[in-house]
Amino acid sequence: MVVHGLIHLLGAAKGLGWSEVTQLAEPISTGLGAAWLVAAVVTVAAGTLLLAHVRWWWVVGSLSVISSQVVIVTSWADAKVGTIMNVILLIAVIYGWASQGPQSARAEYCRRTRGAPETAHADGVVTEIDLERLPTLIAAYVRQSGAVGQPFVQAFHAKFHGRIRGGSARPWMTFTGEQVNTYGAQPSRLFFMDAEMLGLPVEVLHVFEAGAASMRVRACSLVTMVDAKGPDMDRAETVTIFNDLCVLAPAALIDAPTIWHVIDENHVRGTYTYGANTITAELTFNDAHELINFVSDDRAAVSSNGKSITPQRWSTPISDYRPVGQSRLGTIGEGHWHTSDGEFAYLEYTLDEITYNQGSGGHSLTGPASGNRQRHNGLGRGRDPA
Repeated sequence: MVVHGLIHLLGAAKGLGWSEVTQLAEPISTGLGAAWLVAAVVTVAAGTLLLAHVRWWWVVGSLSVISSQVVIVTSWADAKVGTIMNVILLIAVIYGWASQGPQSARAEYCRRTRGAPETAHADGVVTEIDLERLPTLIAAYVRQSGAVGQPFVQAFHAKFHGRIRGGSARPWMTFTGEQVNTYGAQPSRLFFMDAEMLGLPVEVLHVFEAGAASMRVRACSLVTMVDAKGPDMDRAETVTIFNDLCVLAPAALIDAPTIWHVIDENHVRGTYTYGANTITAELTFNDAHELINFVSDDRAAVSSNGKSITPQRWSTPISDYRPVGQSRLGTIGEGHWHTSDGEFAYLEYTLDEITYNQGSGGHSLTGPASGNRQRHNGLGRGRDPA
């Protein structure tokens, strides 16, 4: 694109009398020379913005296509080959608009994360007294995560990379992703993924707000492959948000509407309620009090076209605990489906970064005040006498 723009300087040089340009046989007036210069500057600017990963580069790119093609038409015999580059540039501009423009999934994710619920900040920090509300095994896990002495978790912003596939026989797709979760009276989960399938970009947007969930998958940001929503999706995403609590925000388990049942010294069953959905998961811990697996029968797999959702056992093995910011978390995880043909991994990820009580743009995402937290304590959360 930059080279294409620089070539336009030939027309500017001839029209403005900077030099003799033997490659252009047709005469170019001074006014058209200025037009060639404008096309050159705009096209180089578009290419530079794209190289710099500026999301709105496509706006300048669209002006580049128009200005470039106008001057090419005025010197058609000499410059018509440039139309090929402009067609390519037009395709890039359309994709740039679809993937980065105001109607894109990325823009929706940014709007929703900027508008995440903000209320008064919770008073104080996590203390040992707060951990007394939890079963001993869960309390030990929260303690080893580094939560004691830190503010109550009301939101987090996480970034990942990894790979994902649609089935045990399907090819893997690499991806980068980020999400913002908030907690309080109405927890929310917003997740955006950039993936690659057969060399083509694929974007995935999960939205879970006010108890309603949706998942949209688009190829090249234009072709909708999956558009799933409804009660089954709401229930499945409730499992996911409980998993996020356990894996990525252990401190938030203190206030989660969960009933715990201790199975043995390494296993605890949690029953989590949000809105109309109550789901259950079994958590497995090692002797270092690290969560190493999360298993639930209340999640469902979405078909490749998004038209059907099949209940299946779902598990998320976690490993490689290390400091991430001020927390200590499992940084490598997997997602497994347990089908009639056996168990397989469909997701492998690495946690790259996580910040608490901040949104994706760095603005504060604060949660309910301590009075609200006491109200949540009465939502059926408790601990089994065992």
